[in-house]
Amino acid sequence: MEQRKLGLTGPTVSALGLGCMGMSEVYGPADRGESIATVHAALDAGITLLDTGDFYAMGHNEMLVREALTNVPRDRVQISVKFGALRGPAGEFAGMDTRPAATKNFLAYSLQRLGTDYIDVYRPARLDPNVPIEETIGGLADLVKAGYIRHIGLSEVGSDTIRRAHAVHPIVDLQIEYSLIERGIERDILKTCRELGIGITAYGVLARGLISGHWSKDSGKAGKDYRLMTPRFQGNNLDANLALVERLRAIAAEIGATPAQVAIAWVAAQGKEIVPLVGARSRNRLTEALGATKVTLTPAHLAALAQAFPPNVASGTRYAAEQMAHLDSEKPAGA
Repeated sequence: MEQRKLGLTGPTVSALGLGCMGMSEVYGPADRGESIATVHAALDAGITLLDTGDFYAMGHNEMLVREALTNVPRDRVQISVKFGALRGPAGEFAGMDTRPAATKNFLAYSLQRLGTDYIDVYRPARLDPNVPIEETIGGLADLVKAGYIRHIGLSEVGSDTIRRAHAVHPIVDLQIEYSLIERGIERDILKTCRELGIGITAYGVLARGLISGHWSKDSGKAGKDYRLMTPRFQGNNLDANLALVERLRAIAAEIGATPAQVAIAWVAAQGKEIVPLVGARSRNRLTEALGATKVTLTPAHLAALAQAFPPNVASGTRYAAEQMAHLDSEKPAGA
């Protein structure tokens, strides 16, 4: 497995990371045994970066990761955790809290659930509109000094916030959605991160399965699947986006790979500072994703993909309107 460094001051990690969220909730029922087997298979294949969040199924995902890592040497993996999202007993989201006192509390629970003394990369899940980013990062810097976290990351914030945060303490990576059909990062955020020496951990590289080649109009209806509530998976938007997948399928066939493999390889090919996170929930899907590391995209392939997937090609926004309003990353630089 190729290795990539997260930013100028961050850890060296595998060129693909494993996103664990879907093993606990959001995408319908998950199989605990298969989830743990998938983590083990990822480690065996050389993946070292595992991404989770303390609010994924209200701590369930962290406990699942802990179980999967039983008897795995701690220094063999890097654990990335998002924090700050508040949830109610019915599962509803209730805002953000990234005050230093709250952050210390969230961290204490994560360390216990994960069964570890430290977290490799700790990051606020979203920008808290009520807390200056300098205050949040200052609190995290204290936790770095105390040894409870190794590095500080960010998630879904824009260039102005990135600069303000980085001025307080080095930021090693920004976690943000990036795929063939979601290229908002290219407007200015990617340039900012490169200027400051900040890595990118890209989630949604398959657009939550939409461009994997496995999604159809009937997918997800058998169980409670959050994707069915998002604009890109609804109505005419879904029809238009699935038509895009057929373009990808045709290009992938010429390359001799699957649509998912080409989509992952495309993200990885956008820069050595970018680490795609694959949200595989089964060993079969993981095996397919790992195949992306063997896909070489020639200039001709990249040109064909650029023509088939220009910026803003997707139909519908990536989140519902209420969630989009909370994305600092969607605000123009300087706004």
